[in-house]
Amino acid sequence: MALHFTHLYFPLSFLIICLYVKSTLAGKAHNFYPLFKVDADGSVHRFQETKFVPPSYNPKTGVQSKDVTILPEQNVSARLYLPKISGKPQKIPLLLYIHGGGFCVQSAFSPMYDSYLHKLTAEANVVSVTIDYRLAPEHPIPSCYDDSWAVMKWVAQGTDPWLKEHADFSRVYLAGDSAGANIAHNMMVRASEESHFLPSLIGMVLVDPYFGNDKLDTLWTYLCPKNTGIYDPRFNPAAHPRLLSKLNCSKILVCTAGKDFLRDRAWTYYETMKRSGWKGEVGIKEIEGEGHVFHLFNQTCEKANVLMKSLVEFLV
Repeated sequence: MALHFTHLYFPLSFLIICLYVKSTLAGKAHNFYPLFKVDADGSVHRFQETKFVPPSYNPKTGVQSKDVTILPEQNVSARLYLPKISGKPQKIPLLLYIHGGGFCVQSAFSPMYDSYLHKLTAEANVVSVTIDYRLAPEHPIPSCYDDSWAVMKWVAQGTDPWLKEHADFSRVYLAGDSAGANIAHNMMVRASEESHFLPSLIGMVLVDPYFGNDKLDTLWTYLCPKNTGIYDPRFNPAAHPRLLSKLNCSKILVCTAGKDFLRDRAWTYYETMKRSGWKGEVGIKEIEGEGHVFHLFNQTCEKANVLMKSLVEFLV
């Protein structure tokens, strides 16, 4: 549930502790501070507006980016990142990255995610595609899943010049943080179920994944009104080991942090994957002494570099 505020900094553990729902008996208003509130008339107000940065070229790393509209009528788009290409064009791994934000805030085009993807693209030497999906509650879950799948199908067509020229569709990875990790997992499930999805999905990186833990999660329940309860496979995949055993990739890296309020859920996913009978290789990386998505808030700190190194080694 990655959040970035311009003037205020809220550790994510604090956000969950402070997260509450306040419903009036008459108007059914809801307050999910510090994420958003919904008035009795249905109006949605986010407590902090997300800023956007345009695509750019980084002269230090040679990484360039551009935006592509995928579904104009639904305002679904993606940002592509191309690392520095020296000499003869070469095919390099393709990374599809999905941003976090509790399904309800943030954007692939925010300064925080844009700077992180520039760095990740440069260090891993991959072509990256970040997905900008519609946010709940205006667009309830499963809109985020449907939008992400639409972008994945567009990517699979390989018609974009950057993808056609440089992306190796035999080495495709999924990744995401927090709610984005949840979406990435669900995209892997869907791709594994649909045999006509042609790109070869090699692996998946789940950073501080926002999954359920057999208890009522008020935010998820509100944002996904048509859920099937605390064991909904989209939110609580560890409750469905048979489904996990069918994931069509060869390796998974789960990342968490010692002070992350979702730490136990990351470990549960990892341990369930190991016991599920899945034939791939699953690993887990825990950064001690840090909180939820710390690497996004402080991208240059030593431990963020340690985490980046683990992701790069996994992708390479």
